[in-house]
Amino acid sequence: MCKIQNSTYLIYFVIWNLFFGILETMEFSSKLLEKAVNEVAQLPGIGKRTALRLVLHLLKQPMEQTQFLSNALTTMREEIKFCKSCHNISDVEVCEICNNGARNHQIICVVEDVRDVMAIENTNQFKGIYHVLGGKISPIDGVGPSQLNINSLIEKAKLGNIEELIFALSSTMEGDTTNFYIFKHIKDLPIKTSTIARGIAVGDELEYADEVTLGRSILNRIPFENSVNKMH
Repeated sequence: MCKIQNSTYLIYFVIWNLFFGILETMEFSSKLLEKAVNEVAQLPGIGKRTALRLVLHLLKQPMEQTQFLSNALTTMREEIKFCKSCHNISDVEVCEICNNGARNHQIICVVEDVRDVMAIENTNQFKGIYHVLGGKISPIDGVGPSQLNINSLIEKAKLGNIEELIFALSSTMEGDTTNFYIFKHIKDLPIKTSTIARGIAVGDELEYADEVTLGRSILNRIPFENSVNKMH
């Protein structure tokens, strides 16, 4: 029975690889179709098979529908801005969150990218503002502090208008390294530093956390020094 099961798995494995091998090397009936599929396949999480399905779907839609999509992407790419204060994506020079007088501008939540801003905003539990780093320190990937929006955060902290910094990076080695790097540069300033509670599993990204868990993690944040002591 075990040999039969192993043989069945082997057959499925061979068929699967043959299928994708054929797809990778298949001859397209149109160079235009091939080019479109190749471009779509460069998107994260999109392989050639999915790209082909998406492109063929677009071909079935009315011409104006495809033009709407094309125009929306082109306009976004040409006109979108990054907030000059927090580096969040915005339609104007300063984003709506930073421009909102009802937000507490003395509390800044430090996040990796704009997806984390969206995730935290969806919880409706945070009323401060944000600072988007644009990534995490990762020597193995060649990403150092100078390639992130860290200096602007440190300069902002030195102005003396910040009461608390909340570190809300993912609980990975890179996230902890980035948190600690920032902490070292501001630890002598009269600023409270905290980190979100570990209701988020270690290694998880904020964007994949459910809103209730993420909201509680923000509300139940702990002093950053405590998390440093636990790491050591």
